[in-house]
Amino acid sequence: MSRALKISLSLVIVFAAALAVFLMVDRSGSPDAAAAEQAATDPASIAVRENSHRLNSVPDGRVTFVEFLDFECEACRSAYPAIEQLREEYGDRVSFVARYFPIASHFNAERAARAVEAAAQQGGFEAMYQRMYETQAQWGEQQVPQDELFRSFAVEQGLDMSAFDAAYTDPATLARIEADVADGIALGVQGTPTFFLNGTKIEPTTYGDLADALDAALG
Repeated sequence: MSRALKISLSLVIVFAAALAVFLMVDRSGSPDAAAAEQAATDPASIAVRENSHRLNSVPDGRVTFVEFLDFECEACRSAYPAIEQLREEYGDRVSFVARYFPIASHFNAERAARAVEAAAQQGGFEAMYQRMYETQAQWGEQQVPQDELFRSFAVEQGLDMSAFDAAYTDPATLARIEADVADGIALGVQGTPTFFLNGTKIEPTTYGDLADALDAALG
């Protein structure tokens, strides 16, 4: 068996395991009425907003893959290698978008999202996004604030720390995250990770399912 095939099969196993431990959201309340109406009539327009974080963009914009994620979610962390593999294989033809959906029961999920968003304001979204998953075992499932650890990631990345600190505590940063959550709720997101392809929710069970969905969308 070739090394490439072994990696592919490993990703299938990892991805299936991630979905097997799919986390349900413990959020209450109903979606914003306007967002709910937009989601019902034009889900693609709410699945990706103008300010959504794009891990890459394809000029023709025909196919867009969106993940609603929680950086403390173990299922999201398990799926992360598969998403990176998809980006490597399809990044020249498919736009990949990441949207925040921190789950309330995860003590540091919102803090992690604020750290990523604060980094994004300095062009550091992808680096901090990756760092959160790479270190999740270190800080996930902790019932104490991890603010200083997240700040150390920003230091490592050479960010302007005065600007980072200000953004991390700015209510506007939290509002930006909550806007993603509101869109997710309007779209029917009930757990993480949840995936959308051109505005349509997809429910893959293997890496192959995801690849097949992208191939079909590409036509």
